[in-house]
Amino acid sequence: MHVEENVKVAVSGLLGHKFRALLTMLGIIFGVAAVIAMLSIGEGAKREAIAKYQELGVNNIIVRDKDLSDEELDEVRAQFSQGLSISDAGAIKEIIPSVMEVAPQAEKNTEAWYEDKSGKATVIGISPEFNTILNYSADQGLFVNEDHYRRKLKVCVIGAALAKTLFPFDDPVGKEIKVEDQWLEVIGVMEPKSLFTETVGELASRDLNTDVYIPLTTFFTRFTPENELASEIKQITVRVDNSKELMEVASVIRSLLNRRHFNNEDYDVIIPLELLKQEEKERRIYNFLLGSIAAISLLVGGIGIMNIMLATVMERTREIGVRRAIGATQKDIMMQFLTESTSISISGGLIGVVVGLTISFSINLVTDVNTSVTLYSVLVAFFVSVMVGIIFGFLPARRAAGLRPVEALRYE
Repeated sequence: MHVEENVKVAVSGLLGHKFRALLTMLGIIFGVAAVIAMLSIGEGAKREAIAKYQELGVNNIIVRDKDLSDEELDEVRAQFSQGLSISDAGAIKEIIPSVMEVAPQAEKNTEAWYEDKSGKATVIGISPEFNTILNYSADQGLFVNEDHYRRKLKVCVIGAALAKTLFPFDDPVGKEIKVEDQWLEVIGVMEPKSLFTETVGELASRDLNTDVYIPLTTFFTRFTPENELASEIKQITVRVDNSKELMEVASVIRSLLNRRHFNNEDYDVIIPLELLKQEEKERRIYNFLLGSIAAISLLVGGIGIMNIMLATVMERTREIGVRRAIGATQKDIMMQFLTESTSISISGGLIGVVVGLTISFSINLVTDVNTSVTLYSVLVAFFVSVMVGIIFGFLPARRAAGLRPVEALRYE
C-alpha cells in the first residue's frame, strides 16, 4: 500500500470516528498548547529581564550608596567616611583610563502634588552625563539637558506612573508640580520603565516610573538631605569603553573607593552585564522546567494514542487478515497503522498550536504577565507531538503487522 493510500485510509478512519478521534487528540492538543504557553511566559520574562538590565546599560558599572541604619551611619561617619560624593565621581573619571563618562546622581524620597492630587515620588538630581550614559529620552517633551543644569533651572521630567497619577486627563508638559516647598515646571514625561524586583542591593525596590528628574545643581540648591549624615550623592554611574574590562574596572573602583572611604564599605558596586548573564542562565533553567512540566501532557497524550490504536487493531483484525491474504506485506500493515497514529498526533498538534497561541495572547491581554511566542517553541512543540504519534503508535502497528493472516481471518 502506498503512502497516499495510507493517508486516505487514516483520514477516513478519523472522519468515521470523529468523537473518538477528538478524545484521543485531547492529550496532544493540551500538551502542545501547554508547552507553547509555558515557553511563551518564560520567553516574555526573559525579554523583560533583558530590557530591564539594558536600561541600566550593559557597558556600565553602578556604584550605589548603601541604605544604612542610623546606628550604622553614625559608626561609618565616626570612621571618617563621608559617603559617596561628587569628588568620588571626579576621582573615578580622572584616575581610571578605561572610564569614558561618570554620572553622579542625588536622590530624595518625597511626594509630588498637582492641585488636589498627589503621589509618592523619588526626586533625582542628575548631571548632563546621565543622558549620555543611559541614553534617556522623554516620551513627551524634553529631557533635562546641559542648559538646565548650568542655569540651575526649576524644571523636571516625571515618570510615566506619576504622570498618570497627577495628570489622569491632562497633558503634563508645561504644568507645574509642587515637590515639598518647590514648584517645578514639567518639561517632559518618561516612557514606562521596567520594575527592579529581583536585583540586588538598593535597586531591588526601585520603581523608575515614579521618578522626578531635575538638574543636579537645582537639587543641591533647592532640596535638603533626608538625614544630615546622609551621603552627598546616592549613585555614580560609570560607563566603560570596553565591556570586556568591566570586571577589571569594577575592581579598581572598589580599591579606589576603599581608600577614599577609609575601608568602610558603605557602597555597593553593581555590574548590570553580570546580573544579566546570571538572570539569563536562571531563565534558561526556568524555561526548561516549564517546558518539561508541560511536556508531561504530551506523554499522557501518547499513552492515549497507544491505547486507542491497540483497540483499533483488535477491531480491525479481520480487515488485517483480508489485506494480508490478498498480498499486503507486514511492512504495508505496519505503515498503515503508523500513518493513522501519526495523523492523530499531527491533527492534534496543529489544533494545539492554535490553542497555545490563543492562550499566550490572551494571557498578555488580560493579565500583567508579558508573553512572547517564538517560532522555536511552536516548532519544538509540534515536532514533539509528531514524534509522540510515531513512537506510541509503533507498538500497535507492530502488533498489527505480526498477526498471522489465517488467525486474523478467523477472528470474531
